[in-house]
Amino acid sequence: MKNPPWTRDELIMALDLYLKNAPSIPTVNSEEILELSDFLNRLQSKKGGERQEKFRNANGVYMKLMNFLRFDPEYKGVGLTRGNKDERIVWDLYSSNRAELRKVSAAIRSFVSSNEVIPPIDSGEEEESQEGQILTRVHKLRERDRGLVRRKKESVLRKRSSLSCEVCDFDFEAVYGERGRGFIECHHTKALSELPQEGGRIALSDLSLVCSNCHRMIHKTKPWLSIEELRALVS
Repeated sequence: MKNPPWTRDELIMALDLYLKNAPSIPTVNSEEILELSDFLNRLQSKKGGERQEKFRNANGVYMKLMNFLRFDPEYKGVGLTRGNKDERIVWDLYSSNRAELRKVSAAIRSFVSSNEVIPPIDSGEEEESQEGQILTRVHKLRERDRGLVRRKKESVLRKRSSLSCEVCDFDFEAVYGERGRGFIECHHTKALSELPQEGGRIALSDLSLVCSNCHRMIHKTKPWLSIEELRALVS
């Protein structure tokens, strides 16, 4: 059975290693390549995915780094021409924003090394964010924390008498009566690379209350929209 296509998380980690060493790629049996191979296997296990015997072995990791050569203007050769389309997307997102790439890769490493259980994304849900699957799952885990959502709602109700969407002002209670009382969804606005790690506190100011439609629109495509960006579309 063939190994699955490389995921966004994996490409981010590979690009981070590539850019740390470009244009000189570590050899196939180098410490850096072997470490990344081991990490990608742990990442797959963290996400609950299956692994073949040669899943992300040293040769596969080395070849993936070689694929990035074709995008690098500093490289005078041709590089490997075959690869998946997401390689170009990840290159365009992060090759000129290396500080953000370091933050995202560090966050992925942190959650893989933590004891936190990362749940699978439900079938049919929105696609992953541009930061990859594992940070997307942590993000959604935060949004579904019942205690955190309750505290956010209580904080808002202390300031005003109802819960309405911060994007479109939809009020479930006003439309559905008693059945809609207290109902609204919670969106985590903080950058995924800055999500608090295991045991870290989440500020209520980093959460926004939104209706179901607006929440779906925020997460519909990469990159996710901010509250302000979606509000501008609505208005």
